[in-house]
Amino acid sequence: MSEESDSLRTSPSAASLSESELPPPPAPTGYVCSLTEDLVAKAREELQEKPEWRLRDVQALRDMVHKEYPNLSTSLEDAFLLRFLRARKFDYDRALQLLINYHSCRRSWPEVFNNLRPSALKEVLASGFLTVLPHTDPRGCHILCLRPDRWIPSNYPITENIRAIYLTLEKLIQSEETQVNGIVILADYKGVSLSKASHFGPFIAKKDGFPIRIKAVHVVNEPRIFKGIFAIIKPFLKEKIANRFFLHGSDLNSLHSNLPRNILPREYGGTAGELDITAWNAALLASEEDFVREFCQPGPPCDSILGQALPPEGLSSEAPCDDSMRAVKSQLYSCY
Repeated sequence: MSEESDSLRTSPSAASLSESELPPPPAPTGYVCSLTEDLVAKAREELQEKPEWRLRDVQALRDMVHKEYPNLSTSLEDAFLLRFLRARKFDYDRALQLLINYHSCRRSWPEVFNNLRPSALKEVLASGFLTVLPHTDPRGCHILCLRPDRWIPSNYPITENIRAIYLTLEKLIQSEETQVNGIVILADYKGVSLSKASHFGPFIAKKDGFPIRIKAVHVVNEPRIFKGIFAIIKPFLKEKIANRFFLHGSDLNSLHSNLPRNILPREYGGTAGELDITAWNAALLASEEDFVREFCQPGPPCDSILGQALPPEGLSSEAPCDDSMRAVKSQLYSCY
């Protein structure tokens, strides 16, 4: 018998190895920062992100996942976890809760997230229901433009629109620039009935299940009754959220006081040419393989691991995570 065959005969198979003997999983992919110096400074000021703490913070969140949700099927790569830390200003507990919400949404809403890839949504993309404008606003925010009037309900269900929105958000959040700057939503309700518009309002208002910062929502050409409805619900919204909603009606001068004309298409009184959906659609379709790898693989069934992960008692969900608290938490999770 050859030496090779003898080795195969005497070596235990992977199936017979105990869990402690199995080789460790591959280490998460290393992170290389792509932020400019200006964005590094902005992240430090607005997100409490310190380059010297960055990887330590990521490891702390990774340790929390291992300890509190060991069966959670999630990427633990530095770049992926960093999205959640930035979205919650490096508050570990809130970042972990956002990560849990993100996966809970994906697993409990299969009609939206199963087979989520650009080629499956060509009809929605071609309709012009949504696009990302080619120019950012003065703060560097990408502008997601929604036009519900382009949706014809008899053509496809509303879930296809929601799929297209999440598809776009997933593409946008891949950029570290977007993670730091956030996005702006421009929603055009021209010719849209109140009942049809109501389908999209809750989605725009709710962002607890996705790691992206929505810096402003500008609504144009909305039915007049919108202002009355918003006046009623505004007192019940957090001040920060309420102050990010702007109802402009047909007053484009009001819109231009927030979004300059030189970044807007002619449809909104801008000077940036006609609104063109082809460039963004092409960018999405070019990312087909990324979406297939992320959203088109069989996943584990939804189970009890997606429970609530509440912040520790006495820790405000809005409080920034200062250096002393970071040090304590990072050391705490590395000790277990």
